[in-house]
Amino acid sequence: MPDQVRHDDSETFYEFINLALMGRKGGIPMTEHPLMKPIEILLVEDNPGDADLTREAMETSKILNNLHVVGDGEAALAYLKKEGHYREALRPDLILLDLNLPRKDGWEVLSVIKDDENLRRIPVVILTTSRNEEDVIQIYNLHANCFITKPIDLMQFINVVKSIENFWMTIVTLPPNGIKK
Repeated sequence: MPDQVRHDDSETFYEFINLALMGRKGGIPMTEHPLMKPIEILLVEDNPGDADLTREAMETSKILNNLHVVGDGEAALAYLKKEGHYREALRPDLILLDLNLPRKDGWEVLSVIKDDENLRRIPVVILTTSRNEEDVIQIYNLHANCFITKPIDLMQFINVVKSIENFWMTIVTLPPNGIKK
């Protein structure tokens, strides 16, 4: 098997990618390229502390992103359907969804997203405090793309957010951001 690049150090990984993109002719680093469009992320989180930590982790990112935060399930669906004061909202490339939300819980939001032909291709990462095995099974039955239990430790939480970001924004090919039938 050929040698593999280790991704233990994300800083080194990004430097490697930037060097690969720049080549020997002095190209533009990936994060500064004028044609790079930011990744649109919708965070559905009712805990202001968790929302702030997620925002801080994303702001230090080497990947262009716009993080949009809503605090309950009804607001999330209004955002996704461009209703009310969300008429101008951009369609997210990725959704980070808490399960325990006011007004409409994350279970209902996920179900609506995955039942809607125009929304179902948006990847949904469940980011919750639950460790219940039945929750995991039910969430995957509703077609979530990922289930992550929020760590209690501050640094672990930031590392989890950065891991989500690294995986979903550098490794995975996201579907085109637009409605296709």
